[in-house]
Amino acid sequence: MSSFSSSAVRRRVTARIGLYIGLTLGAVFAGFPVLWMLSSSFKANSNIFAYPPKLFDSSFSLASYMAVLSNPVEIGYFVNSYIIALSVTAVTLLVALITGYVFSRYEFPLKRIINVVIIGVQAVPPITLLIPFFGIMVGLKLYNTYQGLIITYVVFTLPYAVIMMTAYFDSLPKELDEAAKVDGASSQSILWRILVPVSVPGMVSVGLYTFMISWNEYLFALTLTQTDDRRTVPVGIQLLMGQNNYLWNEVMAMSILGSIPVLVLFLIFQRYFIGGLAAGAVKS
Repeated sequence: MSSFSSSAVRRRVTARIGLYIGLTLGAVFAGFPVLWMLSSSFKANSNIFAYPPKLFDSSFSLASYMAVLSNPVEIGYFVNSYIIALSVTAVTLLVALITGYVFSRYEFPLKRIINVVIIGVQAVPPITLLIPFFGIMVGLKLYNTYQGLIITYVVFTLPYAVIMMTAYFDSLPKELDEAAKVDGASSQSILWRILVPVSVPGMVSVGLYTFMISWNEYLFALTLTQTDDRRTVPVGIQLLMGQNNYLWNEVMAMSILGSIPVLVLFLIFQRYFIGGLAAGAVKS
């Protein structure tokens, strides 16, 4: 009995050690490129590819950050990204809340078919829609406009948002609705006054996902914009790579600055984000 217990303890300890080693290796694998990007943003451009490579060297400087933050064109890229990402997040959340509530609480003709279509849209590779979207935006005179990018991103983020909000509303007991109806509440009151306040984790999950997709998207932002006053951060980073000279330190600095908004939002809403994913993943 004693040997069996000690053997079980050894297996648990070995499994835990293996888990920690795996997590450590994964953290190093994921974190080292970010650390190298950060260190490169403080180096002189000529020292980034120096051999042997050094994580930090004597050329440590904030010059690349000052170059980015003092350039009104590059500041404009950040402003454009904020306008587009926040607009897409607001529109997607509003539509997903209403649609998810309807799918969760009501039965209507073609509901199952519409659900299948929404899920199927998620399987379509976005790149296959690039040329059609370009033609549509040019035809609607929305090429090189905020509205064109906002509509495009909403189309891509809305299916997942609807699926998540529907699953989250499904996890909430319908007794909440029934109690509110007994008190004379309308469907709109039930949604906005009863369900929305308790759906904050799901809304945060959908909002962070939507903001991240809108903030980081490159291909459609490049294709559907033409002038610097409408381009976003990912396109701006690519434009730092000239025909004859690559400003790698500024590319790294702008990449770090571009990563900060999503990182800050995740750190602030991490508790809600994880709770929303967990609640939306299962149906009670």
